[in-house]
Amino acid sequence: MFWKFDLHSSSHIDTLLEREDVTLKELMDEEDVLQECKAQNRKLIEFLLKAECLEDLVSFIIEEPPQDMDEKIRYKYPNISCELLTSDVSQMNDRLGEDESLLMKLYSFLLNDSPLNPLLASFFSKVLSILISRKPEQIVDFLKKKRDFVDLIIKHIGTSAIMDLLLRLLTCIEPPQPRQEVLNWLNEEKIIQRLVEIVHPSQEEDRHSNAAQSLCEIVRLSRDQMLQVQSSAEPDPLLATLEKQEIIEQLLSNIFHTEKNESAIVSAIQILLTLLETRRPTFEGHIEICPPGMSHSACSVNKSVLEAIRGRLGSFHELLLEPPKKSVMKTTWGVLDPPVGNTRLSVVRLVSSLLQTNTSSINGDLMELNSIGVILDMFFKYTWNNFLHTQVEICIALILASPFENTENSTITDQDSAGDNLLLKHLFQKCQLIERILDAWEMNEKKQAEGGRRHGYMGHLTRIANCIVHSTEKGPNSASVQQLIRDLPDEVRERWETFCTSSLGETNKRNTVDLVTTCHIHSSSDDEIDFKETGFSQDSSLQQAFSDYQMQQMTSNFIDQFGFNDEKFADQDDIGNVSFDRVSDINFTLNTNESGNIALFEACCKERIQQFDDGGSDEEDIWEEKHIAFTPESQRRSSSGSTDSEESTDSEEEDGAKQDLFESSSASTEDKMEVDLSEPPNWSANFDVPMETTHGAPLDSVGSDVWSTEEPMPTKETGWASFSEFTSSLSARQCGHGSQL
Repeated sequence: MFWKFDLHSSSHIDTLLEREDVTLKELMDEEDVLQECKAQNRKLIEFLLKAECLEDLVSFIIEEPPQDMDEKIRYKYPNISCELLTSDVSQMNDRLGEDESLLMKLYSFLLNDSPLNPLLASFFSKVLSILISRKPEQIVDFLKKKRDFVDLIIKHIGTSAIMDLLLRLLTCIEPPQPRQEVLNWLNEEKIIQRLVEIVHPSQEEDRHSNAAQSLCEIVRLSRDQMLQVQSSAEPDPLLATLEKQEIIEQLLSNIFHTEKNESAIVSAIQILLTLLETRRPTFEGHIEICPPGMSHSACSVNKSVLEAIRGRLGSFHELLLEPPKKSVMKTTWGVLDPPVGNTRLSVVRLVSSLLQTNTSSINGDLMELNSIGVILDMFFKYTWNNFLHTQVEICIALILASPFENTENSTITDQDSAGDNLLLKHLFQKCQLIERILDAWEMNEKKQAEGGRRHGYMGHLTRIANCIVHSTEKGPNSASVQQLIRDLPDEVRERWETFCTSSLGETNKRNTVDLVTTCHIHSSSDDEIDFKETGFSQDSSLQQAFSDYQMQQMTSNFIDQFGFNDEKFADQDDIGNVSFDRVSDINFTLNTNESGNIALFEACCKERIQQFDDGGSDEEDIWEEKHIAFTPESQRRSSSGSTDSEESTDSEEEDGAKQDLFESSSASTEDKMEVDLSEPPNWSANFDVPMETTHGAPLDSVGSDVWSTEEPMPTKETGWASFSEFTSSLSARQCGHGSQL
């Protein structure tokens, strides 16, 4: 709205644009040039749309700045040029997208030798990306005409900005038909095969990483698009090509060709993990077969991918035993020779993903190779590698929770003639999972008893033990797990049962952390609260109590059940013991015999007015307490004078004041306030004040005096303030001042 109504003050740019000899660099030196461009400054846009200005802006982006310039300002003009061209001004997008000479000048940046300047490459990628999103048809047609475009992308794939440009080409085109045309064009250019060839030990590490990331993003983008547009008749050609068995075999052949290159192996495994990324395990041993919203077909793993991986399981197993050579690693607690390494950790992740597929042939090969046993050896050897521990925990949970039947591939998992799960039996018998858990636990307790440090895998070991107990009680393999535990040697079975009831149970109890503390709560006066007086039991969970409190209905025992006893925090007179649902039954009828009414009435009668006397020091103390009573005369006086209220908490003084009040009221016959005691339930005040009929109310009368028509009865009382002398003295003084004026 600010720019719409042109409420901003004119900037220095407008002044510069009035000059005929103004240059582009002079405008780019202004601090608010980008702000004015985005604000659609008409003069500035017209200047930038000049052919020579647009050409200079593109030149700043693609040409290397002079080497002799200060590094702080060397990339100033390229940066500002990029921001101006990507400010999303429609006129500028139209001019760039339609002028083929400008596009050719921009495209020439890809013709430079590798490696490209990463900063200039980011400027180039940003400008071309916004043109692809705003002018998709023109830009795609221009790129298709360039036969070497895909070759140049592959050439510079080691530069991250060029990889981003390739992905932008797949994501910035929203209409289905143009996007499908781009996919078909890239597939015809064999972009997938070229990226797979880069994942080779002979290539550089940056090229490995960016090529693998590009392939992974292509898989994810294609699957997301399939879920969003399920009615699409044409499959994604890039995903279909990558899932072919020969492509996966070529990828694996590259990394196992000659030497063991960790960068190439890790990049290839990352691609395989993305292709297997359809089932996700939970930490409680349950498998999420398909994420919400995914159809059964979209969730399945391509069989060709599994077959290609199965052929190389032996090579992956060798990597667990003999990974690429790594130097000895010294840590704060010891020496790792060799360390786990990224290669073996990636292989363990691959095994975990393969177990999620629950494929019979792959499970059989893993048992034959004893890959699970090797992984368990690594678990206990590398005490402090929690990345490894997490993956091993997932593997064990998957084996315990995997059902017999593999519904996806319409096969049955490995079972013997008795119908037992062979992979589960392999875990308990060949790998001796129970024995290793018990030995590791005892070793840790012995080490801690000697003053040593607790092993780093104990938390994961506790979760694995709990997963076994959980699988014994319920789950798809509960009967098999129970039988396998019964088949253990008697000594091992007894140790396991004792461990579950003692050590594991105590550990689980210690690990159970309440959201709130169960310690005694102290008030601001440091007085301890007796929990026996509250609704919470010391042995109960306060979190459960709070949950019950939130759901509790407002019943008569609501206050008694929840909340602290107010006796510790309030005076005894302020404590209310009325039941919650009896509040509406309280009788508010006033009665003369009620102490509350008498106290209220007495508070009103405590007003006292003292005489204002200009006399000497022998005047009466105005603060002296005296028993007084109201009369109509005092009411008229109190309306124009000041009152001084004072409340007393002494019960004896209140009783004396009440007695004097009623005695004075009964003694007065002309001016009195009568209280009718004949009706106990309610009281009524009868003000029998004689009405004056001969004189009108004085001008300074207030309150009820304005309705009075009769002179008040002259009564001589003591202890009351008299305003007659004060009024006459005040009048005399006013007259004196008036005469002086």
